[in-house]
Amino acid sequence: MKLHEIRDNEGAHKRRMRVGRGIGSGKGKTSGRGVKGQKARTGVSLHAFEGGQMPLFRRLPKRGFKPINPVKLVEVNLWQLQEAVDAGRLDPKQPVDGAALVAARVIRRARDGVRLLGEGELKAKLALKLAGASTKAKAAVEAAGGSIELPKPVEKVKKMVKKPAKAKA
Repeated sequence: MKLHEIRDNEGAHKRRMRVGRGIGSGKGKTSGRGVKGQKARTGVSLHAFEGGQMPLFRRLPKRGFKPINPVKLVEVNLWQLQEAVDAGRLDPKQPVDGAALVAARVIRRARDGVRLLGEGELKAKLALKLAGASTKAKAAVEAAGGSIELPKPVEKVKKMVKKPAKAKA
């Protein structure tokens, strides 16, 4: 075997069909697009068109709601906090918030806030300022002697609309 004798396997490379190059090529005139009409034109996309039948995506029911700009909270478990305290990266005497968790390398970025979950065990007494916490996590922090500060929920204000008094007949 010599270097100039090396060839690809038979059928490994197929030449592209040159369309619209005469009747003898087999793909001349209409270039394999059939006769005139919408599909013969360029730039046509008939996504989900089923010949006038109601398309599948319109036949199936739509359920739920996806918010346009959801609140993205970073989730942290109790065991992650305890691990950071044991390693000396998190000071139990200082208040713990999103910035402190980023500095302690517990989370990569704070995003819209941090939510504490109750997986694992917490022995350290911590003062936490977070965006949210599960019921189990709150109980574990308070059992360890710590405190947790959460933002107050926004209450919906009902507009007081006076109804017109009924006229006496």
